[in-house]
Amino acid sequence: MECDIKDQGLAEEGKLRIEWAEREMPVLRLIRERFEKEKPLAGVTIGACLHVTTETANLMRTLKAGGANAALCASNPLSTQDDVAASLVKDYGIPVFAINAENSETYYQHINQLLDMNPQITMDDGADLISTLHSERQDQCADVVGGTEETTTGVIRLKSMAAQGVLRFPVIAVNDACTKHFFDNRYGTGQSTIDGILRATNTLIAGKNFVVCGYGWCGRGIAMRAKGMGASVIVTEVDPLKALEAIMDGFRVMPGVEASSIADIMVTVTGDINVIDGPHFKNMKDGAIVCNTGHFNVEINIDALKDLSKSVRQVRKFVEEYTQADGRKTYILAEGRLVNLSAAEGHPAAVMDMSFANQALAAELMNAKGKGFEKAVHGVPESIDMEIARLKLAAMGIDIDTLTAEQEKYLASWEMGT
Repeated sequence: MECDIKDQGLAEEGKLRIEWAEREMPVLRLIRERFEKEKPLAGVTIGACLHVTTETANLMRTLKAGGANAALCASNPLSTQDDVAASLVKDYGIPVFAINAENSETYYQHINQLLDMNPQITMDDGADLISTLHSERQDQCADVVGGTEETTTGVIRLKSMAAQGVLRFPVIAVNDACTKHFFDNRYGTGQSTIDGILRATNTLIAGKNFVVCGYGWCGRGIAMRAKGMGASVIVTEVDPLKALEAIMDGFRVMPGVEASSIADIMVTVTGDINVIDGPHFKNMKDGAIVCNTGHFNVEINIDALKDLSKSVRQVRKFVEEYTQADGRKTYILAEGRLVNLSAAEGHPAAVMDMSFANQALAAELMNAKGKGFEKAVHGVPESIDMEIARLKLAAMGIDIDTLTAEQEKYLASWEMGT
């Protein structure tokens, strides 16, 4: 089996961690049990460009159980868990092309190795797989039924492609499912970002000025968790509605350059470029910690900081110290890449359970009906969202009410008023 991983000898440790994560993923487990019986993906080649983690491993197992020829490459050079990659190859027979800390050349080599398998369904986390298909291997697009996209950044890119009329097959925006972004983005990113910062720095968050750049669902989650740990949270935004919401949620809101002058910790989570730039770095106080938890490492203009600095050194794993000309020190975590996946283990399995349940069911839907879909970005059907929520509640042992016939009739009528 073709693959490119660091060390197959790591497989035993990886398998134990994959099994540990599975305990927290009951929805995906129920889907896998059904897939094993029904084989809804029989004979389909699925190429997945996702973070190579224990949770992703259980998604890949589910796709294979459904009959798919599933293969995986990394969607970020620093998020790969080498032991998980080894176990997927050795224990589960799933091709993996991913090595932690691979350089950019190897990263794209792995994407192309995945595309050499001619996937009929793509799975993306950031849209690099689809972007490569459309820019370098357009001849393969005709053979692709459709794809799925996991994250906000990727959905933004794909919607841009669709708007420009260049998207050559349909894509389901898994990120936009309620059972994804309400939970994964808010609770998963919130907890795992704090986890990454703590593992990298061992700093005390209580009492710190903690700046969150961007108040989408991920930003909401980070702000909530930082506040819960005793930080004084400041939000920066360009959207007046989100800024107003942050105010109503009890946070201070101010422009980024102003916030940078008082920040002890500054986190970007916007999906945009150069959110923290030269003027911010010039304004920062000595010892400020800066990190990113948006998908790509473009949110922090590290080149601008380099231009301002007289020296750079690594002082801890995942911590680089930039000393500016006047002696002020700025600390960049995980090279500006996803701090929660680079310096920590990413989202807890319990929340990824719903996200990857969406991926599995979206792949099933795309395989069954994708040929009839418009070449555009599509939402996850409400029926899938509701089924995943129902299964999650059932797995948690929680019952909810159901509407009576009288209540259903009332909601469907217009005659009855005050």
